[in-house]
Amino acid sequence: MKTDLTQLLAAASSRHSHLCPRQVLGARIGLAGAAALGLAAPRRDKRLLVIVETDGCFADGVEIATGCAVGHRTLRIEDYGKIAATFVDVQTEQALRVAPRGDVRQRAYAYTPDEPRHYFAQLRGYQIMPDEALLTVEPVQLLQPIRQIVSRPGVRVNCAGCGEEIINEREIVTDGQPFCLS
Repeated sequence: MKTDLTQLLAAASSRHSHLCPRQVLGARIGLAGAAALGLAAPRRDKRLLVIVETDGCFADGVEIATGCAVGHRTLRIEDYGKIAATFVDVQTEQALRVAPRGDVRQRAYAYTPDEPRHYFAQLRGYQIMPDEALLTVEPVQLLQPIRQIVSRPGVRVNCAGCGEEIINEREIVTDGQPFCLS
């Protein structure tokens, strides 16, 4: 069954009271990333991990399209200020980065020749452009093994410095003592 972009965008826009080009890019990138890994979206399991490179409307579009969520520990935000996301099949450890093409704003005009306003040309163009014209998909290597990124739930230690609890193996060990990142 093909996911209906119109329904996804309606769900995304309900979070913001309007639809914007970044939500569209998020949804399109979310669908393309899952498809490039051969995974159906939206997901109901934890097989797909998505690391988005900015927050805001774009991340909401990715979340709606993939079913991944911060609360399920399947969506991570590493804010580099980029409209892009890395998709990881947790079972196979295959990782792909999906981003808009560098000239995507200009390309949108070719798909909306009757729309002179930038915002609306992007809003409509991003919805109808084929993936090949809109996005780049490239394999990437994760800097950490997937097991380390996902970690083990239920693992807890107390910080030797401040005494607060650290969960999910996020501590740094110095001289044999666990410390929090802060």
